[in-house]
Amino acid sequence: MAVLKKGARITGSERTKLAGDLKKAYERGISIRELADKHGRSYGFIHRVLSESGVQLRGRGGATRGKAQTKAQRLQTKARAR
Repeated sequence: MAVLKKGARITGSERTKLAGDLKKAYERGISIRELADKHGRSYGFIHRVLSESGVQLRGRGGATRGKAQTKAQRLQTKARAR
C-alpha cells in the first residue's frame, strides 16, 4: 500500500484503484484508522472513499464477534457452568 502525498487530490482511475484496495483491506478487518495511518490520509478521507465504494461499514468497536446469543442460549450457558 503506497503512502499518498498529503493533501493531493485523488481522482479518476487512481481513486478507483485506491477505493478497491481500501475496500479489500477493510473487509479483511483492518480499521479505518489503520488504513488512514498506512496511507497518510485522514480518517474522514478513508471513510468517505469506503462509503462511496458501497462498503458496509462496521459499527464502532471493530469486527463483529459473530452471531449474538439469544437470552435462552445465555441462560443455558450459565446453567452448564454451574
